[in-house]
Amino acid sequence: MRAELSLHPDRLLPADPEVRAIARRLYDAVADLPVISPHGHVDPRLLLDDEPFPDPATLFITPDHYVTRLLHADGVELAELGVGQGPLTEDAARAVWRLLCEHWDVYRGTVVRFWLDAELADIFGVTVRPSAATADDIYDQIAERLGRPEYRPRALYERFKISVLATTDDPCSDLSAHAALSADPDWSGRVIPTFRPDRYLEAAHPDWPEAVAALGVAADTDVGDYRGYIAALERRRQYFIEHGATSADHSHPDVRTDPLEPADADRIYRSALAGDATTDEAVALRRHMLAEMARMSCDDGLAMTLHPAVRRNHHTPTFDRFGADVGADIPIPVEFTDALRPMLQRYGTHPNFHLVVFTLDETVWSRELAPLAGFYPSVYVGVPWWFLDAPDAIRRFRAAVSETAGFTRTSGFVDDTRAFCSIPARHDLSRRIDAGVLAQLVAEHRLPEDEAHDVAVDLVTDQPTKVFKL
Repeated sequence: MRAELSLHPDRLLPADPEVRAIARRLYDAVADLPVISPHGHVDPRLLLDDEPFPDPATLFITPDHYVTRLLHADGVELAELGVGQGPLTEDAARAVWRLLCEHWDVYRGTVVRFWLDAELADIFGVTVRPSAATADDIYDQIAERLGRPEYRPRALYERFKISVLATTDDPCSDLSAHAALSADPDWSGRVIPTFRPDRYLEAAHPDWPEAVAALGVAADTDVGDYRGYIAALERRRQYFIEHGATSADHSHPDVRTDPLEPADADRIYRSALAGDATTDEAVALRRHMLAEMARMSCDDGLAMTLHPAVRRNHHTPTFDRFGADVGADIPIPVEFTDALRPMLQRYGTHPNFHLVVFTLDETVWSRELAPLAGFYPSVYVGVPWWFLDAPDAIRRFRAAVSETAGFTRTSGFVDDTRAFCSIPARHDLSRRIDAGVLAQLVAEHRLPEDEAHDVAVDLVTDQPTKVFKL
C-alpha cells in the first residue's frame, strides 16, 4: 500500500488551539511575502544559463550535503550517491534516487524531511511518500516536469518570489556570471555576490602564498609586502561592491581579533610568503586580519558576517576522495566576548559597521551574543543556520536571544543553501516558527497582536534588508 504524502496547512504551528489561531493569522501575513536570501551558495550560472535541471537526483541529492550526510551515516557510500562524479547517466541518477527513497526512514523527525516533503509536494506535486515501491514513479513524475519551461531555474526563481539572492564568491572571481545576468535584458531578478576571503587570510595553509599571488594578479597589485596585500584586498572588495555586493563573509576556527603592530604584521606577512612563519605567527596574522576586515567594512560599507568554529573536513579520507562541503564539517565550541573585544573597542560604535555573528554553539546565545547585540549598535545576532536551522533550535534561539536583545537585533533568516529548490521550504519553516513564537507572546499578554504582526513582517522584509544593507 502506498502512503500518502501531504502537507498539513498548520504544520509547525503551536498545538494549543488558541495559540495556533493567533499563529495562523501571523503566518498568513507573511506566507506569500518575497524571499530575501542574503547568505547562500547557489551558483549564479544556474540562472544565467537557465538550462533544465538534468535529473531528480542531481537536483535533490548529489550536491546537497544535508541530504547525503544522513544517507552516509546510514551506510550508503557517497560514491553511490554520485558525489564528486560529475554528470550522472540516466541509470546512475535513477539508482541514486532509489537509494534516497529506500532510506526515507532516516529522515524521520529531521528538518531535512520537512524540506524534502515541501519540495516534493509543493513544487512537483508528488502525492505519494517516497519508498522503494514508489521511487521510480516519483522519479518519472519529477523528470517529466523538469522538461517543462516552468521548471527551468529562472521560472522557479520567479515562482519562489525571490527578490534578492546572494551568492558566496572567491575574491579572485571575475564575477562574470553576475555581470552577464545584470546585463541580460530578459532577466529582472537580483543576484549579488558576497566577498569570502577566508583562504587569503589563513597564512598557515600550505597554498597560502599561491593564493596571495593570485589575489595580487586579480587586483593588479604588487603583494610582495604587507601594504600591497592590504591594498589588494581593498581593491577586490571595491570590485565586488561595483558588482552589487553588500556583505563580506568570514569563517575561521575562532574569532579573536587581537591587533598587531604594523611592523609585526609586515614581518609575519613576509615570513609567511617565504614559508617561514610559525603556526602561532600565522594565527596571529589571521586574527589581526579579521580586525582589518572590520576596518575595511567601516570604510567601504560591506556588512561583515562571521560564522566561526567548525572543524572542516573532519574525516580526512572523505575529504581526500570527495573534497570539501560533503557533510563532514563538525561544530566546535567558540568564545565571542573577549575574542571580539579588540575589534569592537575600535569599531563597535562606528556608524557604517554592521557585524552579523552566527554560531553553531547554542551555549553562547544568551550568555554572549544577546548581551553584545543588546549594547553595540553594530552587532546583530545571526539566526540559527546549518545544523541549527531546525524548528526546535529556532525556538530555543528566540527564547535565548529575544528577551535580552529583542527582535530588531537579529539578522532575519538566511537559508545558506546550495539546493535551489529548498529555498522556499527553508524560508517557510522560519516564518512558521517565528509566527508560533510571536503567537505565544501574544497569548501570554506579553505583546499585542498588532505589534506581533509588525515583527513577523519585519523579520521577513525590513530586518534582512537593513542588516545586510540590501
